[in-house]
Amino acid sequence: MDIKGIDKEYVAGTYARFPLQLVSGKGSLVYDENGKEYIDLGTGIAVNAFGVADEKWQQAVIAQIGQIQHTSNLYYNAPCALLAKELCKRTGLKKVFFSNSGAEANECAIKAARKYGADKKGKEYDTIITLKNSFHGRTITTLSATGQDVFHEHFTPMTDGFVHAEPNDIEHMKRLVKAHKCCGIMIELVQGEGGVTALQPAYVKAVAELAKQEDLLFIVDEVQTGNGRMGELYAYMVYGIEPDVVTTAKGLGGGLPIGATMLGEKADVFTPGLNGSTFGGNPVCAAGALSILQRLDKTVLDGVKERSEYVFRELTGAKGIKSVSGLGLMIGVECEKDASAVIAGCMEKGVLVIKAKQKVRLLPALNISWEQLKKAVKIIKEVCAE
Repeated sequence: MDIKGIDKEYVAGTYARFPLQLVSGKGSLVYDENGKEYIDLGTGIAVNAFGVADEKWQQAVIAQIGQIQHTSNLYYNAPCALLAKELCKRTGLKKVFFSNSGAEANECAIKAARKYGADKKGKEYDTIITLKNSFHGRTITTLSATGQDVFHEHFTPMTDGFVHAEPNDIEHMKRLVKAHKCCGIMIELVQGEGGVTALQPAYVKAVAELAKQEDLLFIVDEVQTGNGRMGELYAYMVYGIEPDVVTTAKGLGGGLPIGATMLGEKADVFTPGLNGSTFGGNPVCAAGALSILQRLDKTVLDGVKERSEYVFRELTGAKGIKSVSGLGLMIGVECEKDASAVIAGCMEKGVLVIKAKQKVRLLPALNISWEQLKKAVKIIKEVCAE
């Protein structure tokens, strides 16, 4: 079948797809319709935490499918409860709201901040500060939270109640807090869609302290940074801070759609009927996520750090590479050549990488083999040097 032709005819034209159909894989190796092999350094945009067709993940998912594939949230289900317990025990946060995506997880965080502000200070305290160059999702409200004008085009009017601060400028953040009736601050610790840029540690700690002083909910968006990708379970742990709310998705499900909004004691504001999701906490998705989360132990996390150090060491200063940014296994490579040309060259040589603004973005599986990682990095260097 002409899958590419069928896709172009019937699927909404929202994606500029690469000329590649992936049909199978194992671990960090994937194969196209012609049987060509690729080393996958994109993992479905940081989703396939342990690569493709991970056996333990498959077993957990298949076992749950054989029992019950879905219940509404009118009833209890074990994978949902056990996943929430595991997340709370591993983070120290108190409650979890499950949804289907990072955007929905962030919507829940926004709701929590608005309710907190209304309860503590009054309904007019509804403004949330986010950062310029941020990305928080594609719903109208999470687009409004996103601090990039390019994502606002065509979809105005935006949702009111968001202002955008300059990253790494604490004085600007303080001015915005003073100028607006605020209920929360929401940041990504590494701005992924904004170019894989890590915030400065001193700035992040100052923002956390400011939120505490001003009695604002401090929200950290870990949709892409979370679930082991930074070499710690969550990026906020690298920075040594304690958010009131942590949102995550992507790698948590290992390939199935799930979002999670983790609420600290201060942010535990929801009562029955104030939020909901038909598929949130779906037992199959939760079973897969629990399989992923339970295996993110010290050995895996230390392995992420070692692989990260290797990639940074190999690519920094290499011919044709201007700079390397990011943290852990969320890495941005600024090349002398156009990023799209580098991506095409890597694909031709059997390595799949993706883009973030004008950078090549690397998001390999957390457990990618050293042999595959070294081969892929060698090819990236070759393509950048050509």
